[in-house]
Amino acid sequence: MTRLVVFDCDGTLIDGQAAICESMEEAFAAAELVPPSRNDIRRIVGLSLPFALRHLAPNATEGQRAQVVEGYKAAFSGRRITGRLEEPLFAGIAELVNRLANEGRLLGVATGKSDRGLHACLDMHGIKARFMTLQTADRHPSKPHPAMLEAALAEAGVKPEDAVMIGDTSFDMEMASNAGVRAIGVAWGYHEPQELMDAGASAVADTPEQLDEMIRGPA
Repeated sequence: MTRLVVFDCDGTLIDGQAAICESMEEAFAAAELVPPSRNDIRRIVGLSLPFALRHLAPNATEGQRAQVVEGYKAAFSGRRITGRLEEPLFAGIAELVNRLANEGRLLGVATGKSDRGLHACLDMHGIKARFMTLQTADRHPSKPHPAMLEAALAEAGVKPEDAVMIGDTSFDMEMASNAGVRAIGVAWGYHEPQELMDAGASAVADTPEQLDEMIRGPA
């Protein structure tokens, strides 16, 4: 049995693309930079902010990119404080998480979110207690570096061959490969299924129900 199941957050557990895109657009405007397209913004979801800005603003100065990072954090936090933040769980995810936990599997999250952002999100949906290891960009290099997964494995006391990484981007699949962990992609996120397969996914699920079956596949 696969003992440890680690999920990405944005694009896998929750649909936070509207808040991410709007906050990034506000941050670019505040730094007097032309904002990237929403498609370009969606494609970097999952990376840590400084790393993502190297892709979104390659011609900006380090100072400008740092300003965008701080502006993004302020805009996103402002949405949460004023009750305008929408990060709904994808349909079927709560049921999947509860089912896996009730079976005795260990669950974790590895995300480009901050500690504060991840805890607030999971608390809002009442599922934080289901996860025994939470790894964020606050304490690790950006995906696809394997540090987040390696820390999750260590906390859970699980070998790489007994774990699986679930994600919606090629960064998640590459991180899993770098950590020696099986990877399963989900088709409802921000990268195309073929990209996920090319990046090392063993399979790509179209629905949470199908994902449940795939998790129960090869250990």
